[in-house]
Amino acid sequence: MTSDTSPSLADALAAGTVVLDGGMSNQLESAGHDLSDELWSARLLAERPEAVTEAHLAYFRAGASVAITASYQATFEGFGKRGIGRDEAARLLALSVELAREAARRAHTPEVSRPLWVAASVGPYGAMLADGSEYRGRYGLGVAELERFHRPRIEVLAAAAPDVLALETVPDADEAAALLRAVRGAGVPAWLSYTVDGRRTRAGQPLEEAFGLAADADEVIAVGVNCCAPQDVEPAVEIAARVTGKPVVVYPNSGERWDARARAWTGRTTFGAEQVKAWRDAGARLIGGCCRVGPEAIGSIARALTD
Repeated sequence: MTSDTSPSLADALAAGTVVLDGGMSNQLESAGHDLSDELWSARLLAERPEAVTEAHLAYFRAGASVAITASYQATFEGFGKRGIGRDEAARLLALSVELAREAARRAHTPEVSRPLWVAASVGPYGAMLADGSEYRGRYGLGVAELERFHRPRIEVLAAAAPDVLALETVPDADEAAALLRAVRGAGVPAWLSYTVDGRRTRAGQPLEEAFGLAADADEVIAVGVNCCAPQDVEPAVEIAARVTGKPVVVYPNSGERWDARARAWTGRTTFGAEQVKAWRDAGARLIGGCCRVGPEAIGSIARALTD
């Protein structure tokens, strides 16, 4: 939890490397929670908020300094499909920030005195669809339509006063353009993170073009990739750093692949803490994990980056 005397996340990134948390869903599932619902982890904001706090706390205790909120799949439209009205949906979005703040308060002990920050997750349009389209992009919507979708949620999350907005798992440069328009004037800094396949976005745009959108965005304090294969990280770091001159954020998956039809992960883990030094050397300053990367792996990252 930041205080008047703690550095901002932007200042911390300028000074060195900061450790992100890992996957929220796998941590909740490991605690016995069923996430098969279309709302995924966002359902627990309403039904088991304490479980979300405990998941954040596990990552802080493992060595993370940034918690990403459980709002990735939390949208007015998604909640509306479950009969949750806009006022209650707004309360749940704000609650996602407060739960991460509460975890930071609990994590602070004499042994854990480092600054802790909260990143409010803004997932892509495809996450609301719950059909795997965040790994494809190209929803058939224009930039203006996507901005109208994202802006109300961003405004609610920004009003809850997180340290940063995580515009994450973005598959398409058009959606990134919409998000960058929606955060303008929000009063909260943001990072922009694409999900990629090789040196292109999931929608097929070259990363030079995609990262270039954020190069002159004053609100954006970091750019990078997440929810991708570990082997895609290092080339993306080099491109992001070169094109934007901004600190780079990276938090890949374990290396397993998501089967949207079966709603299951397949393949084997290829993520290892030994990779993070190469990412740091290439320019990454905000490093963690996404799906299937748990507290043990985050602890290994934290140790690797302090060796």
